[in-house]
Amino acid sequence: MQRFAFKMKLKPGCEAEYQKRHDAIWPELSQLLKEAGVSDYSIFLDAETNTLFAVQKQQGASSQDLGTTEIVQKWWAYMADIMETNPDNSPVSVPLKEVFYMA
Repeated sequence: MQRFAFKMKLKPGCEAEYQKRHDAIWPELSQLLKEAGVSDYSIFLDAETNTLFAVQKQQGASSQDLGTTEIVQKWWAYMADIMETNPDNSPVSVPLKEVFYMA
């Protein structure tokens, strides 16, 4: 299992909506992530900067590698109004380098 971390950007004032949408994440999206080998997936918010920090364990693809699937493309379109996105609606995502880990 590999750990993978990345950051994304939430639009100002969208914290509650982001939380609401993730509290009701689509079951078919959760299933796809699990089947792709993504587990232990958490997203944190730095409210001062609207930066989302995500970390996940993966055995295979990361969640950011599943953009060719129909369900992920639908999710991206659903989230595009509250996040900074690329032209294809994928979230602007910046991989983060691990500099410390304590097991």
